[in-house]
Amino acid sequence: MIAALNRIVDVVEQHLAEDLDLDALARDAGTTGYHLRRMFSSLAGMPLSEYVRRRRMTLAAAEVLGEAELLDVAVRHGYGSTEAFGRAFRAVHGASVADVRRDGGPLRPQPLLRFRLTVEGSTSMDVRIADQPAIHLVGHAARVPLIHEGVNPHIAAHVAAIPADEHTRLKALSAAEPAGLLQVSADVDPDAREGSELTYLHGVATPAGAEVPDDLDVIEVPAGEWAVFRTSGPHPAALQTVWAATATEWFPSNPWRLRPGPSIVAILDRADDFSTATCELWLPVERA
Repeated sequence: MIAALNRIVDVVEQHLAEDLDLDALARDAGTTGYHLRRMFSSLAGMPLSEYVRRRRMTLAAAEVLGEAELLDVAVRHGYGSTEAFGRAFRAVHGASVADVRRDGGPLRPQPLLRFRLTVEGSTSMDVRIADQPAIHLVGHAARVPLIHEGVNPHIAAHVAAIPADEHTRLKALSAAEPAGLLQVSADVDPDAREGSELTYLHGVATPAGAEVPDDLDVIEVPAGEWAVFRTSGPHPAALQTVWAATATEWFPSNPWRLRPGPSIVAILDRADDFSTATCELWLPVERA
């Protein structure tokens, strides 16, 4: 995966002014566009689309400081007008084209990325592969923004609004793995951009053919394999640390890749105040 990401970076650099077919590039690298975007975002700390934009504006800055016509610069870097180019330039550098031409800056260049795998074993990875039949995830769903670190207040508010007796009803419906009450994240942006919306469902798993009450939301999940990571410690910090380590340590060194589908967190045990917890993180995978 590390080699594939570096090949993608090289191709991007050679074709910065073009509209790239990411899925075709991923196939050439022996992976999928979905897995590539998720791994790039996790390892680089930014979506691939944002990296391309920053690199375009880094190279464009050298031309802005010269004598070239702005329209020519805009077109060479993939923009059809000086206005669109100017908006992108300001978003990256924090200054207008005119200000940079006059003052020589400020500029915020994006260095060329190079991925390297350093295996340190810094995060304990307790993982198993589960081959699961089709299931339905049923419960109460809401659209919430993605937040990478700390408690997501939008999810907390959604769960707090669910009556206590409803949790009991949901638990009684649980009839498939993962067992118990589940925290489900679906429809996640493949670039995993912070602030992008996802569907969060608080609910349980049932067999695909089971009858579901009409007042509950349903996410249909086809049969497939899952990587199941067990975590234990401060919550949600321990869970988020292992989640990040799946990208930096586990996927690069194992013959599996992410496939489209929801991620699921099952709470196996927790302190009364939820300060600590033992969890299982279920990620949909396929053989690379």
